[in-house]
Amino acid sequence: MQRFILGKKNFITIISAILIITAFTSKLAFDNIDIFVWLLAIASILGVLPIAIQAYQALKVKVVSIDVLVTIAVIGAFVIKNYEESAIVTFLFLFGAFLEQRTLNKTRSAIKELTEMAPENALKLMENGEFEEVEVDEVDVGDVLLVKTGAKVPVDGTVLTGEGHINEASITGESVPVNKKQDSGVYAGTILENGTIQIRADRVGEDTTFGKIIELVEEAQDSKSEAERFIDRFSKYYTPIVLLLAIIVWLISRDIELAITILVLGCPGALVIGVPVSNVAGIGNGARHGILLKGSEVIQDFSRVDTIVFDKTGTLTIGNPKVAETEVYVDNVDEVLGYLASVESESDHPLANAIVEHIGKTKIYPVENTNVVKGGGIVAYVEGQRVAVGNVSLMEQENVTLNEKVRADITRFEENGNSLVLTSINGILQLLIGIRDQIRPGVKAELQRLKKLGVKNLVVLSGDNQSTVDLVAKELGLTEAHGHMLPEDKANRIDELQRKGHIVAFVGDGVNDSPSLALAKIGIAMGSGTDVAIETSDVVLMNSDIGRLPHALGLTKATANNMRQNIFIAVGVVLVLLASVFFSEWMNMSIGMLVHEASILVVILNGMRLLRYRLSGKNRKI
Repeated sequence: MQRFILGKKNFITIISAILIITAFTSKLAFDNIDIFVWLLAIASILGVLPIAIQAYQALKVKVVSIDVLVTIAVIGAFVIKNYEESAIVTFLFLFGAFLEQRTLNKTRSAIKELTEMAPENALKLMENGEFEEVEVDEVDVGDVLLVKTGAKVPVDGTVLTGEGHINEASITGESVPVNKKQDSGVYAGTILENGTIQIRADRVGEDTTFGKIIELVEEAQDSKSEAERFIDRFSKYYTPIVLLLAIIVWLISRDIELAITILVLGCPGALVIGVPVSNVAGIGNGARHGILLKGSEVIQDFSRVDTIVFDKTGTLTIGNPKVAETEVYVDNVDEVLGYLASVESESDHPLANAIVEHIGKTKIYPVENTNVVKGGGIVAYVEGQRVAVGNVSLMEQENVTLNEKVRADITRFEENGNSLVLTSINGILQLLIGIRDQIRPGVKAELQRLKKLGVKNLVVLSGDNQSTVDLVAKELGLTEAHGHMLPEDKANRIDELQRKGHIVAFVGDGVNDSPSLALAKIGIAMGSGTDVAIETSDVVLMNSDIGRLPHALGLTKATANNMRQNIFIAVGVVLVLLASVFFSEWMNMSIGMLVHEASILVVILNGMRLLRYRLSGKNRKI
């Protein structure tokens, strides 16, 4: 019965409205007081039922909720035969709850739209060689799928055949179509706007990028910030205090109507709903713009950040370095290049990939006893020769002689902003390669926007040589630059900054960034980074566009401000209402409930403004 009544709450609201309108019509138009009284009494009883059930459920778990206060007030008004007040209060409370739910649903619209984008079906290659439509849950890793024009990509995968343009807005927040061809990666939930492709399923179900986005956003909605936890604790004690105040007022004044009015006016509804609606709207806005904020606590902390630390490669730079300069110190360069390509093919490091790409087609030799030297490079045996590929430190460990010319070349390469890769065979230096990465377009302007948003320190930490890092810092106007940094060095520097009282955010994309992402107050991962980096972080920029970073920071600041506004509105309204009971003649239960419900709608609508938030070049604020 309880479930049935609660399920018909909106219907009961409509019936109550009809009864109240009919009651006042009979009184004002026909002067029929009996019908007026009976209809209001019925409206009071009918309206209080769902409220009383919710009050009973709250009391069962030892919580004095708003419903408890309203139920007592309505029963009291009914007992003293103030049917007009009891009917209007129940209707306003139910109607307010209806409007709250409607407007709250709108704040969650961004997240609802996201979940509705999830693909449900896929065209799967069957054993008979035909493609058949199956539910996406029936797709396994390794299956071959067909995606036609206008269809959603069902899983994360790799293009096997075909070509087309895919709208990746559900992942990156950008609606500009991206060309996909053989060996290109594709993501679940994106839409093939033209062309036909066959893909191999690499990640399915909840393991897809889209699945993780939905999971992270839903978890973020359910998390609570420090402010929300405080308000929960406050409300737990506040409502019993209001009840006690009403009893004390009744004992002193013997005015039951005054005591009942205090119960209604003291309801903390706007205070309870104000902070969560701001957080949900902020998280929803972020999801629409390719920014995952992992919870309300993240919003609070991120809004107060004064120092942002960046990894260089793949964050401030494109992450696709190219060979810029070379110096050869031997005659048999073709054999050396073959040895070098063979060793570097064993690594997936960006510098190794740049070297292999630069060398191009060459003879590849078997590589044995490969040893990756942390922070140094690789040592391996090729055709019985000991080949060392890495930085100056590795060459010194290998006792490779670096004469004056070599050191002069090293200095020149570093001054030109190159990362150095030296190659030695059996302890003799063979080759020096300088590799440079390009700074991401527009990064400088975005960093200036961060400064305008209140970030005082912009720091870069990199494993590259100091000269390269200094050049990047100078070009971008960073406040600090540190090179030759191992992962533990980066973590130590972040710890040092935080011990000095700075609130630090770290931006990175690699496995080696994970310790720093975890240690910083706010870890920010680029969406193209590794799964480890994304899992460790607090914020994810899904399209790896650092231009999203100012929007993310501005959004969290706007959300935190919005939250404070809602708290001020809620507390202010309650104080004014309670004061008006004792110092005015016009306040009664009905007016109090009307103002109470209006305050709830005001804080919800104020929170909903965050859904439209967009950081402009002039740092638009909400």
